[in-house]
Amino acid sequence: MHIKFFGAAGEVTGSRHFLEGAIKGKKFCFMIDYGMFQGGRDAADKNVESLPFNPADLDFVILTHAHIDHSGLLPRLCAEGFKGTIYCTKATQELLKILLLDSAHIQENDFERAERKQKLGKWRGDLPTVLYTVKQATECLGQLKAYEYGQVFEPIPGIEAHFRNAGHILGSAIVVIDVEQDDKKKRIVSSGDLGMFNRPLMPDPDLIESADVLLVESTYGDRLHRTLQATEDELVEVITETMKHGGNVVLPAFAVGRTQEILLILIELVRKKRLPHINIWVDSPMATAATHLTERYFDELDEHAQGAFSWFKKNSDALTLRFVADVEESKALNKIKGGAVIISASGMCEAGRVLHHLIENLPHSQNAIIITGFQAQGTLGRRLVDKNPMVKIMGKEINVRASIHTIGGLSAHADQAGLLQWLKGFKKAPGKTFVIHGEPNAANNFAKVIEEELNWQHVVIPQRGDLFPC
Repeated sequence: MHIKFFGAAGEVTGSRHFLEGAIKGKKFCFMIDYGMFQGGRDAADKNVESLPFNPADLDFVILTHAHIDHSGLLPRLCAEGFKGTIYCTKATQELLKILLLDSAHIQENDFERAERKQKLGKWRGDLPTVLYTVKQATECLGQLKAYEYGQVFEPIPGIEAHFRNAGHILGSAIVVIDVEQDDKKKRIVSSGDLGMFNRPLMPDPDLIESADVLLVESTYGDRLHRTLQATEDELVEVITETMKHGGNVVLPAFAVGRTQEILLILIELVRKKRLPHINIWVDSPMATAATHLTERYFDELDEHAQGAFSWFKKNSDALTLRFVADVEESKALNKIKGGAVIISASGMCEAGRVLHHLIENLPHSQNAIIITGFQAQGTLGRRLVDKNPMVKIMGKEINVRASIHTIGGLSAHADQAGLLQWLKGFKKAPGKTFVIHGEPNAANNFAKVIEEELNWQHVVIPQRGDLFPC
């Protein structure tokens, strides 16, 4: 059996891992995740490149969770000929109905807008690539098959799989795959994206006891997050000071997971009387849909989150929370000169309504921008984190005078300590451990920590295109 890495190897995005082998002489091949590359000048090229196999030959795809860097190229794979089943959790299936259709809609709109500008002589260079259409995304959804956590299924004879809770976002999973090999089973475990332990919203990641082959993420493998207390303290300070000076707070946030966690924390801070009554606008149709979906999966949240949301339902006047419905209402937010907390997507500031809010709020020193999640190389969010004094947004040069705050404690990813805590759940070292889904420094640092602190052997940092026996 072999594994080949087509993404999230030496970088964070584009999670795509190809496994092939034979069971009793019959060949098989499947993918774990099929995600989109995000950020950087070469992301578009990597998203359109052909893979060295026929998609029709794939037996199945198994998906860790719904985030676009793990799922975002599935419609393209199906359009290119993959006819098999895409396995995921039930909540992931529901989220994909939101995320994949939104992704396709954005691509079609971007192309149409650029085409109109080109006809007017206002567009230079190539037109944006439409990786897939809304129709193709809709058709892809018909190939999904969902299972509960812990429910064992058999994608093909000789392979059994099940999902465990990764504690990252709603529906996120650790994938456990048992493959028949020479009258015994070889276990492949993919961590997906792991959440933090003892954090709001999601439960702790499930611990796994054994693996022959382990794929573990390393997004924050080189650092520690701030404690929840320190995170809350900084949020209180930034929001309080900004409101005192008549400014707005803009929080670019991933629509799925991050937005709901931020809402939970803000509700808790008001509940504890650490913040006064505040006015919050959630300006993202996807985040609105994801929040309503989170309510449907209330039982999958941790007990603390359930308690906080239940309190808010009984005390809804404690803060003003509005979900922005249409474009005109979104535009109206830009007329608010102070006193607003605006949560908007995208989380890396690459597209969506948050761009308009940044254009309006970045030039004014009384405002604050709170960065709440990982910002990939090449993204606008990363340029803000790196304190660029001027950034280009939608073709406009914007002076950055607002204060920029990076609050790492809000991450939905485990930090180095959390990743190690999860790895310590294994009763013995896996035969091979592949450190993936991290930029080079994070992956290298974490691999070294695994070897030194856990005394594990055979720890590998694959690069895109690498092939290994497993």
